[in-house]
Amino acid sequence: MTHQAGYAPLLFVVLWATGFVGAKLGLPHAEPLTFLLIRYALVLVLMSLIALAMRAPWPRGARQWLHIGTAGLLLHGVYLGGVFMAISKGLPAGVTSLVVGMQPLLTAVGAGWLLGETVMRRQWLGLALGFVGVGLVVSGKLGNGFGLAALWPALAALLAITAGTLYQKKFCPRFDWRTGAVAQFLPTALVTAMVAALTENFHVDWVPEFFFALGWLVLVLSVGAISLLNILIRSGSAVNLASLFYLVPPCTAVIAWALFDERLSGMALVGMALAVGGVYLARK
Repeated sequence: MTHQAGYAPLLFVVLWATGFVGAKLGLPHAEPLTFLLIRYALVLVLMSLIALAMRAPWPRGARQWLHIGTAGLLLHGVYLGGVFMAISKGLPAGVTSLVVGMQPLLTAVGAGWLLGETVMRRQWLGLALGFVGVGLVVSGKLGNGFGLAALWPALAALLAITAGTLYQKKFCPRFDWRTGAVAQFLPTALVTAMVAALTENFHVDWVPEFFFALGWLVLVLSVGAISLLNILIRSGSAVNLASLFYLVPPCTAVIAWALFDERLSGMALVGMALAVGGVYLARK
């Protein structure tokens, strides 16, 4: 493995963690699905221009478009929609990342069942440790002014990113990241637009803070982090990739503490340490 490839997982974790913070920064100024729809539209324009300028190869045939689009709808549409709705309903950014951070345990079960991957005993121990760590942090936050109405979109996001990772690994692990982004975000934007039209008023406050959050989520997350995610799905096992998501909550919590003064208890810090230890054991 090259040094660049070795740094890719760590870079992905840091970039992915900033997405929760970007959402919290921009959501006071726009409804969640409206915010995401603007983000998807900008990503589609940007990635289409990049793909055309670089003459990137497009997916071949309707079947490949369908598989890439389905994976994108799960990984972006349902996952991001759930995350943004949860944060807009008052779920703290750190807790939201912790809920969806339970993905590795679900992915390990699915990887053995759907992909035929062998999950070693040490990996199961690591995944279980990470799960306990996530539980400790969430349990300490459940009384802090939010309820199930804020929690259920995060749980939907958890199921979506687990299913999306497994689906892409099984049906379309290899595609060009430039044109693949267009194929993934196109159905995502269409479905998001339909749901937003039924549930929102498309209200946006065009203030500098919103522009910064939007620019960060488009360039750093949707172009940078999503491209890295596609590379990692292609090059590694589903369990190895999923275990990285246990590192996102500690990273998000540190950033949220620095920017928004979201505090974590001593029990939560113990939970984070367990999550990091779980990743160490779970990665082959």
